[in-house]
Amino acid sequence: MAATGSAELRDVYEGQYRAGDADAARYGRWRTLCAEGKADHVATLAAALENRPRSLVEVGCGDGSLLEALASRGFADSLHGFDISERAVQIARRRGVAQRVERFDGTSLPAVADAYDLGVLSHVLEHVRDPAPLMRETARTCRALIVEVPLEDNRSASRPAAQQGREAIGHLHRFSRADVHRLASDAGLQVIGELADPLPLRVHRFWAIGPAARVLASGKAVARRALFTVAPRTAERAFTVHYAALLTARS
Repeated sequence: MAATGSAELRDVYEGQYRAGDADAARYGRWRTLCAEGKADHVATLAAALENRPRSLVEVGCGDGSLLEALASRGFADSLHGFDISERAVQIARRRGVAQRVERFDGTSLPAVADAYDLGVLSHVLEHVRDPAPLMRETARTCRALIVEVPLEDNRSASRPAAQQGREAIGHLHRFSRADVHRLASDAGLQVIGELADPLPLRVHRFWAIGPAARVLASGKAVARRALFTVAPRTAERAFTVHYAALLTARS
């Protein structure tokens, strides 16, 4: 998600999903690729719950790529999604994997308290001007919540070129692991599981055009994975990793 308010945010995403866009197919493949890793993260963290989630809601579900990836894994008995983009909702519905996909206003979810066993906010909070209310509202509707964000409070992401790249894709925050913990605490939630991922080779290479760019992307992926393996917290301070946390109500 991006921009300053719900209406502006909606307009940005309606444009991204417009039919006939020359880049639409490639962006669709990108979302599908990223959804595989996100689904792995959801499944890994959800395994720590006492009971298998029977119902899941993804807030900011976009075109439904993650919902489809979860469905292919047989995750949960019913899948639900909400997004601010009507076009994204239409695409997600056409996938035919969710029992309910609806547009919402970016603020209030049309669901009662504890309607779902598990909620997911995957790469949403970094796009929202004030992420705390959306986290609290999502947590209201589910018994457990998985949040995933890129940890961009690091040296690499401090470069001017990186800043321009974040602005281009609508990132409004540079989160650290501590920031996510603080948001969770302020929402009355506790972290009961977490993981970080420096991302696989195929993700690093996706946007590389030409042999030289692919070699460079491959080298970066290998070097980052190596540092992350031996010193994960040092890696987080050096470059961006994706971070996911499983949250429940504070006891």
